[in-house]
Amino acid sequence: MAGGTRRGRLGLAMMTLALGAGCVAPSAEAEARLATLASDEALMDAAFDEVETRLLGNQARVHLWRELERRHGEVSAIQCRVSDGHLRGIATLLARQQEKALDQFRRRHVASADTVLSAGGPTPLNN
Repeated sequence: MAGGTRRGRLGLAMMTLALGAGCVAPSAEAEARLATLASDEALMDAAFDEVETRLLGNQARVHLWRELERRHGEVSAIQCRVSDGHLRGIATLLARQQEKALDQFRRRHVASADTVLSAGGPTPLNN
C-alpha cells in the first residue's frame, strides 16, 4: 500500500500545483519576459516572412531562366536547321554560277580560236 499512498500524494501535489498556477498572478519580471518573448517572436516572424519572400522571388527567377534556356535551345535548333538549308542552297547556287562562268569562258575561248583560224592565223600544225 505504500505505492498507492505515494501515488495519491503525487497526484494531490500535481493537482495543487495545477490549481495554484492558475490562481497566482505572474510577477512583473515574468510579464516583462513574456513581453520580450512576444516582441522577439514578432521580429522573427517578420524576418522569416522576408526570407520566404526572397526565396520565392529567387525561385521564380530560376524558373524564368530555365524557361528562357529551354526556349533558346528550341530556337537554336530551328536556326541550325534553317541555316543548314540556306547554306546548302548557297553552295548549290555558287556551283551553278561557277559552271555558267566556265561554260561562258569555254565558249569565248572556242569563238576566239575560230576567229583566229578563219582569219588565216597560225594553226597548231604550222608551229
